[in-house]
Amino acid sequence: MGFDILVDGYNVIKNNAMFKYVEGKSQAEARNLLIKQLKNRYRNTTDRVVVVFDGKGGREQMLHIDHICVIYSKYGETADSVIARLATEANDRGVEVMMFSDDGEVKRSVIEQGGHALTTHGLVSSLNAAPQDVLQRSEYRQEMRRVYGIDPTYKYQQDNEEFNTPSPPKKGKSSRRYKSMRVDRKTLKHK
Repeated sequence: MGFDILVDGYNVIKNNAMFKYVEGKSQAEARNLLIKQLKNRYRNTTDRVVVVFDGKGGREQMLHIDHICVIYSKYGETADSVIARLATEANDRGVEVMMFSDDGEVKRSVIEQGGHALTTHGLVSSLNAAPQDVLQRSEYRQEMRRVYGIDPTYKYQQDNEEFNTPSPPKKGKSSRRYKSMRVDRKTLKHK
């Protein structure tokens, strides 16, 4: 069985430059972008992903967008208290919790329930990382390029080594002086 992954939505948005930029245009767009990235990152897992936002309604609202559960807390209740409650419920069910927030109080409450408190930077890094199968294929291709000598970075290193080896001194006169004569001979031959 997978984890319960709890995300402090506005905490992630406030602590990341990309989300902050989008939030400057529209807070709803920033929320949608976070949910979209979570859907893409956790689409092939058995983990239960819950994003919690501070809400303004009279009661708690819960939406399911594909396999992501989005919760808006009720008026007067913070997202932090909802996350702490969800961590307690998961602990009672015997499910491990991974929580992403930079808020110290909510981190402590999740850790007290036996969960893992991770930073928002860690979440954003995992959202932007390549899927595992793509990463493995990329590493394999790079290794094969090195094995067969077609790695461009390897060639660049060889070129630098050749560039650093001293070349033998030139013999004879400089060809600059005779350049005009060479051009004239070529043009004469073609006429």
